[in-house]
Formats: sequence, structure tokens, C-alpha cells
Amino acid sequence: MAQHIGFKLARLPRLWRAVIDERLAPLGLTQTRWVTLYNLRRMGGGQAQCDLARAIGVEAPSLVRTLDQLAEQNLIERRPCSEDRRTKRLHLTTEASPLLEQIEAIVDQVRDEMLAGLSDEEIDHFEDVLNRIEKNGLDLQRQAEPAKVG
Repeated sequence: MAQHIGFKLARLPRLWRAVIDERLAPLGLTQTRWVTLYNLRRMGGGQAQCDLARAIGVEAPSLVRTLDQLAEQNLIERRPCSEDRRTKRLHLTTEASPLLEQIEAIVDQVRDEMLAGLSDEEIDHFEDVLNRIEKNGLDLQRQAEPAKVG
């Protein structure tokens, strides 16, 4: 049923995150907070807020409240950027490390459970298919952009 694939592709990440959210709830983490911490660790310290927002898929102003909360919990710190005084770079604190280890262990466990019953070859093939679908979508987006006047 190829006509339902878009709905399944949209529903799957929500389901995946919902399972992770349920497992992380005892740690007092909302989805927004754990996703922010997880992506900051994955990207490496020193990220600009706008780059982190882009990676997460939110607008930079939407991320400010979450970053404020994480800073209040002493899980991240904002440091000035040497190239642009208006930009702050985001860094994880040492206090964030044990929490991030718990987050990563839970995320890894959920991934293993969600992919249970699939062979390595099936997972590799599925990832290849997803990459091709993503490329097609990005190509469609570029085609829809108005021509830039230079």
C-alpha cells in the first residue's frame, strides 16, 4: 500500500520518540530537553543556538526557553563566540555527562527493541531507502524555491 507510506513515515518518529519519552520520564526529562541535550552531545560542544535549532528542526527562538531551563539546571552553559560577540556557543557541563549516559543507554535500548527481528542487511537496506527518499524530498524543496536574484 504505497499510498499510506507517507503517513507511516510521519507516524514512526512520533511513536519512536513516545517510547523514549516514556522511558525517560522517571529522569524528569521532557522530550524537548532530552532531544536538545542528545543533539548537542551528538553535534559536539560549541554549537551556535541557530545550528542546534536547525539540527533539531525547530526555530531558534523556540529553543531559547529550553536552553534557559537547561542552563538553570546547570546542564549547559552559554559562552561568547570569539568570531561574533552577538553569538553564544552552547556547551554541555560536566554535570550533564551522567544524565547523557542514561539518555544514550535508553535511546540505544529503544532502538534495539524497535529494530528487533530485523537483520543487519534489512536495516542497512532500510537506511539506504530512507536516504534516497530524503534526497528526493530535498531535491523537490530546492526545485520549489524561487530563483535567487544575484
